Amino acid sequence: MLCQQCRKRPATVQITQITDGHKVELHLCEECALKSGKLDFISDPQVSLENFLTGLLQSDMNAAPGVTRPAGLQCKACGMTYQEFSRTGKLGCAECYRYFLDQLEPVFRRIHGNTRHHGKLPRRLEGAARTRREVQELRDRLRRAVEAENFEEAAALRDEIRRLEAALAQAPETTEG
Repeated sequence: MLCQQCRKRPATVQITQITDGHKVELHLCEECALKSGKLDFISDPQVSLENFLTGLLQSDMNAAPGVTRPAGLQCKACGMTYQEFSRTGKLGCAECYRYFLDQLEPVFRRIHGNTRHHGKLPRRLEGAARTRREVQELRDRLRRAVEAENFEEAAALRDEIRRLEAALAQAPETTEG
Protein backbone atom coordinates (compact mmCIF):
# COMPACT_ATOMS: atom_id res chain seq x y z
CA MET A 1 0.00 0.00 0.00
CA LEU A 2 1.31 3.43 -0.91
CA CYS A 3 1.34 6.41 1.41
CA GLN A 4 -2.04 8.17 1.24
CA GLN A 5 -0.36 11.56 1.43
CA CYS A 6 2.60 11.52 -0.98
CA ARG A 7 1.55 8.43 -2.98
CA LYS A 8 5.25 7.70 -3.64
CA ARG A 9 6.61 5.59 -0.78
CA PRO A 10 5.20 2.47 0.90
CA ALA A 11 2.92 3.17 3.87
CA THR A 12 4.63 1.91 7.02
CA VAL A 13 2.68 3.87 9.64
CA GLN A 14 -1.02 3.50 10.36
CA ILE A 15 -2.68 6.29 12.30
CA THR A 16 -6.10 5.53 13.72
CA GLN A 17 -8.06 8.47 15.01
CA ILE A 18 -11.49 8.27 16.63
CA THR A 19 -13.43 11.52 16.72
CA ASP A 20 -17.06 11.69 17.82
CA GLY A 21 -17.36 7.93 17.44
CA HIS A 22 -16.08 7.92 13.86
CA LYS A 23 -12.93 5.94 13.13
CA VAL A 24 -10.54 7.31 10.51
CA GLU A 25 -7.46 5.38 9.42
CA LEU A 26 -4.55 7.01 7.65
CA HIS A 27 -1.72 5.02 6.08
CA LEU A 28 1.47 7.06 5.72
CA CYS A 29 5.13 6.57 4.96
CA GLU A 30 7.44 7.39 7.86
CA GLU A 31 8.53 10.66 6.28
CA CYS A 32 4.96 11.96 5.85
CA ALA A 33 4.02 10.72 9.32
CA LEU A 34 6.88 12.74 10.82
CA LYS A 35 5.95 15.80 8.75
CA SER A 36 2.34 15.55 9.96
CA GLY A 37 3.55 16.24 13.50
CA LYS A 38 1.42 13.47 14.97
CA LEU A 39 4.39 11.22 15.59
CA ASP A 40 7.01 13.51 17.05
CA PHE A 41 8.02 10.79 19.50
CA ILE A 42 9.40 8.59 16.67
CA SER A 43 12.36 10.89 16.19
CA ASP A 44 13.01 11.14 19.93
CA PRO A 45 15.92 8.80 20.81
CA GLN A 46 14.78 8.75 24.45
CA VAL A 47 11.60 6.87 23.52
CA SER A 48 11.95 3.11 23.31
CA LEU A 49 9.91 0.11 24.33
CA GLU A 50 12.23 -0.41 27.28
CA ASN A 51 11.80 3.20 28.44
CA PHE A 52 8.06 2.94 27.94
CA LEU A 53 7.80 -0.25 30.03
CA THR A 54 10.11 1.15 32.69
CA GLY A 55 7.94 4.24 32.98
CA LEU A 56 4.79 2.14 33.30
CA LEU A 57 6.35 -0.14 35.90
CA GLN A 58 7.60 2.78 37.96
CA SER A 59 4.33 4.70 37.72
CA ASP A 60 2.35 1.60 38.77
CA MET A 61 4.59 1.16 41.79
CA ASN A 62 4.38 4.82 42.72
CA ALA A 63 0.64 5.15 42.11
CA ALA A 64 -0.58 2.04 43.90
CA PRO A 65 -0.81 2.67 47.65
CA GLY A 66 0.73 -0.06 49.77
CA VAL A 67 2.42 -1.76 46.82
CA THR A 68 6.15 -2.19 47.11
CA ARG A 69 8.68 -3.69 44.77
CA PRO A 70 9.23 -7.34 45.59
CA ALA A 71 12.69 -7.35 47.15
CA GLY A 72 13.83 -10.91 46.51
CA LEU A 73 11.82 -11.81 43.42
CA GLN A 74 14.09 -13.48 40.90
CA CYS A 75 13.61 -15.64 37.81
CA LYS A 76 14.89 -19.14 38.60
CA ALA A 77 15.69 -19.80 34.93
CA CYS A 78 17.91 -16.82 34.07
CA GLY A 79 18.54 -15.18 37.43
CA MET A 80 17.08 -11.78 36.52
CA THR A 81 15.72 -9.88 39.49
CA TYR A 82 12.53 -7.85 39.39
CA GLN A 83 14.52 -4.72 40.26
CA GLU A 84 16.73 -5.28 37.21
CA PHE A 85 13.68 -5.78 35.00
CA SER A 86 11.95 -2.65 36.30
CA ARG A 87 15.15 -0.65 35.72
CA THR A 88 15.81 -1.89 32.16
CA GLY A 89 12.30 -2.74 30.95
CA LYS A 90 13.64 -5.98 29.43
CA LEU A 91 12.91 -9.50 30.60
CA GLY A 92 15.76 -11.99 30.65
CA CYS A 93 13.91 -15.03 29.28
CA ALA A 94 10.48 -16.49 28.60
CA GLU A 95 10.28 -17.87 32.14
CA CYS A 96 10.46 -14.33 33.56
CA TYR A 97 6.81 -13.92 32.55
CA ARG A 98 5.86 -16.72 34.94
CA TYR A 99 8.02 -15.50 37.83
CA PHE A 100 6.97 -11.84 37.50
CA LEU A 101 3.34 -12.53 36.53
CA ASP A 102 1.79 -10.78 39.53
CA GLN A 103 3.73 -7.61 38.74
CA LEU A 104 3.22 -7.80 34.95
CA GLU A 105 -0.54 -8.41 34.91
CA PRO A 106 -1.51 -4.86 35.98
CA VAL A 107 0.88 -3.43 33.38
CA PHE A 108 -0.55 -5.62 30.60
CA ARG A 109 -4.09 -4.76 31.68
CA ARG A 110 -3.19 -1.05 31.57
CA ILE A 111 -1.59 -1.28 28.11
CA HIS A 112 -3.95 -3.74 26.40
CA GLY A 113 -7.09 -3.53 28.50
CA ASN A 114 -6.84 -7.28 29.08
CA THR A 115 -4.32 -9.87 30.22
CA ARG A 116 -5.24 -12.54 27.70
CA HIS A 117 -4.29 -12.36 24.03
CA HIS A 118 -6.99 -13.63 21.71
CA GLY A 119 -5.22 -12.88 18.46
CA LYS A 120 -6.66 -11.87 15.15
CA LEU A 121 -7.81 -13.97 12.24
CA PRO A 122 -8.53 -13.10 8.63
CA ARG A 123 -12.24 -12.39 8.21
CA ARG A 124 -12.72 -15.50 6.04
CA LEU A 125 -11.54 -17.70 8.94
CA GLU A 126 -13.24 -15.91 11.85
CA GLY A 127 -16.58 -17.72 11.60
CA ALA A 128 -15.10 -21.22 11.45
CA ALA A 129 -12.63 -20.49 14.25
CA ARG A 130 -15.39 -19.07 16.42
CA THR A 131 -17.52 -22.16 15.75
CA ARG A 132 -14.63 -24.52 16.60
CA ARG A 133 -14.04 -22.58 19.83
CA GLU A 134 -17.76 -22.83 20.65
CA VAL A 135 -17.70 -26.60 19.99
CA GLN A 136 -14.76 -26.96 22.37
CA GLU A 137 -16.57 -24.99 25.07
CA LEU A 138 -19.67 -27.14 24.56
CA ARG A 139 -17.56 -30.30 24.86
CA ASP A 140 -16.20 -29.02 28.17
CA ARG A 141 -19.73 -28.31 29.37
CA LEU A 142 -20.83 -31.75 28.14
CA ARG A 143 -18.05 -33.43 30.12
CA ARG A 144 -19.07 -31.53 33.27
CA ALA A 145 -22.75 -32.37 32.73
CA VAL A 146 -21.96 -36.09 32.39
CA GLU A 147 -19.75 -35.97 35.49
CA ALA A 148 -22.64 -34.35 37.38
CA GLU A 149 -25.00 -36.99 35.92
CA ASN A 150 -27.14 -34.27 34.37
CA PHE A 151 -28.00 -36.38 31.33
CA GLU A 152 -30.79 -34.17 29.97
CA GLU A 153 -28.40 -31.21 29.68
CA ALA A 154 -25.72 -33.55 28.30
CA ALA A 155 -28.07 -34.75 25.54
CA ALA A 156 -28.93 -31.17 24.58
CA LEU A 157 -25.24 -30.24 24.51
CA ARG A 158 -24.44 -33.35 22.42
CA ASP A 159 -27.10 -32.36 19.88
CA GLU A 160 -25.78 -28.78 19.69
CA ILE A 161 -22.22 -30.07 19.17
CA ARG A 162 -23.43 -32.33 16.33
CA ARG A 163 -25.30 -29.42 14.72
CA LEU A 164 -22.23 -27.15 14.85
CA GLU A 165 -19.89 -29.89 13.59
CA ALA A 166 -22.24 -30.54 10.66
CA ALA A 167 -22.22 -26.83 9.84
CA LEU A 168 -18.41 -26.84 9.95
CA ALA A 169 -18.30 -29.84 7.62
CA GLN A 170 -20.57 -28.01 5.13
CA ALA A 171 -18.46 -24.83 5.21
CA PRO A 172 -16.15 -24.27 2.22
CA GLU A 173 -12.60 -25.44 2.83
CA THR A 174 -10.13 -22.70 3.71
CA THR A 175 -6.47 -23.06 4.44
CA GLU A 176 -5.25 -21.75 7.74
CA GLY A 177 -1.80 -20.53 8.26
